[in-house]
Amino acid sequence: MEYISLSDKEETVGKIMVDSAYTVYKSLGSGLLENVYEVCFCHELTKRGLSNQRQVSVPIVYDGIKFDEALRIDVLVEDLVICELKAVEAIKEIFTAQL
Repeated sequence: MEYISLSDKEETVGKIMVDSAYTVYKSLGSGLLENVYEVCFCHELTKRGLSNQRQVSVPIVYDGIKFDEALRIDVLVEDLVICELKAVEAIKEIFTAQL
């Protein structure tokens, strides 16, 4: 598999996101609902100066019809990175399909 180098901005945003997620998990631990982690994660991103949007609608076209709210992005960071948050014990293949 060939990887494309990330820009300096992408690297910086990624590092801040990982640190924010770790901070939330370290503070709250496991076992809570996904929306609790989502709101706290977004709060951490905002504190660190990153713009973010929760539950962003993504339209799809099916059978020639545009459905405006068919898909949702959990968190969109800096209009650059899509975050699909999971509050689960194990990662499953279906989660990749969701992305």
